[in-house]
Amino acid sequence: MTHRPAPARRRFLVVTALNIASLASTAHAANIFPFIPDHYTFSQQQVQDVVARKFPIQRTASQIFDVVLSNPMVGMSPDRNRVTVHLDSCLATPFMPNPVSGAFMLSTQLGYDAQSRSVILVSPTVDDSQFSGDAAPYNQQIAAVGALLAAQLLDRYPIHTFKAEELQFAGVSYEPGTITVLSNGIRVQIVEM
Repeated sequence: MTHRPAPARRRFLVVTALNIASLASTAHAANIFPFIPDHYTFSQQQVQDVVARKFPIQRTASQIFDVVLSNPMVGMSPDRNRVTVHLDSCLATPFMPNPVSGAFMLSTQLGYDAQSRSVILVSPTVDDSQFSGDAAPYNQQIAAVGALLAAQLLDRYPIHTFKAEELQFAGVSYEPGTITVLSNGIRVQIVEM
């Protein structure tokens, strides 16, 4: 004699089987290892600390400008997906009787350098330069000097380096994907290679 399960038990078994199938397909689609993060986020303050290590810097540009760059202030521009850096500057040249102070506002894209496993600043540009007094007639040249220095000093500068163990688990290798600038930090998507 065959014993048939009661209707309530049969419904429970069907619902349980469907839930397990649903969980399995979701887990496989999302990530084989659900405890591996699908992204890393680092804060504006972390980026600030890394960029601040590079300054102050004193350089001669175009053989006629002595420039000191200091006090970097990192900002986030999520609407443009760029990081901004405000730099105080002191500039001296034989064309002006006294050194002048001012500021540069730079912005930069972000990229990933696989060889060093680093999120890097890419192609920084001078968005604005503010110099007054004796420097006003030279604003165009000063902006050009700023762009040159920005490219030399900050292009490909690493702002976060991943440890090898952060990008591997159980023989599976991961790598950074989309990099998104948030209002208070940077989010780096992690994807399976």
